[in-house]
This record gives sequence, C-alpha cells and structure tokens, in this order.
Amino acid sequence: MTAKATRTVAATFISCRLDYCNSLLYGLPDTLLRKLRSVRNATARLITGTRRRDHITPVLRELHCLPIREREKFKVACLVRQSLFGKVPLYLANDYCLVSDSTRRSLRSDDVPNCMVPRTLSSYCDRTFAVARPGLWNSLPVQLSNP
Repeated sequence: MTAKATRTVAATFISCRLDYCNSLLYGLPDTLLRKLRSVRNATARLITGTRRRDHITPVLRELHCLPIREREKFKVACLVRQSLFGKVPLYLANDYCLVSDSTRRSLRSDDVPNCMVPRTLSSYCDRTFAVARPGLWNSLPVQLSNP
C-alpha cells in the first residue's frame, strides 16, 4: 500500500474508533488507559512507518496527536460548549445550569458563563459527568468560554 492509502485506512478505521465516545473515559486511572494508548501508538507507527524501537513522541507531534488525557478534556469541553449554546439535544442540555441563571440578583460575575458544580463527598464522585464536565468548563480561560 502507498503511504497515502495507509494514512487513509488508519484514519478511517482505527483513529475514528479511538475517538468514538472517548469523553466517557474522562477521569479513568492511567492503568485502564494503557491499552488505548498502545493502540494509538501502533496506529501512529503504522501511518509513519516507524519501527517499534523508535521513540513515539516525535511521531505523535508530527501527526498533531493530543495526549489521551488532553484529548478527553478537549472532547468534554466541546460537549459542554455545544450544550450551553443550544447545539445539542435537550437531554444533554438539561444537565448544565449557569451560575447567572440560578441566582436571583445580578452579580459582577454574570458576564462569565460558569456552570454550577454539584458538591461531592469523595474524589470518586468528582469523576462523574455531572461534576467533571462543569468543573472542566469552569477551568477554561474566559476567552474560550465566551460565545
């Protein structure tokens, strides 16, 4: 196969499967993400033709691949942004509440679109979608969270 055909096959069959629902993996420990990382590295090696003994970081940079954790954060932040600005179905949009919508009086922080983060009693609960998504959205810079 040619290099272009190899890239196309890898992008369509392997990379899209790795990206499918990877926002569900947010907050998982690294031990559970090792297999996903090894498949991504093998795909990058297949695309570029590098050997197994070669270092993978320059190859991933060349292909503009985000690390697994950063890719998860990116996907979750995109999902929250789309739901806050009405670009997703209602069952996803109802999970979020802006701080400005929940208070009765106006605050100086009303111009910043921060989400309400539910309180939790353990760090295990902090990984749930209801807590992780608004918390991740609130940690973004203001320039990224404004429409």
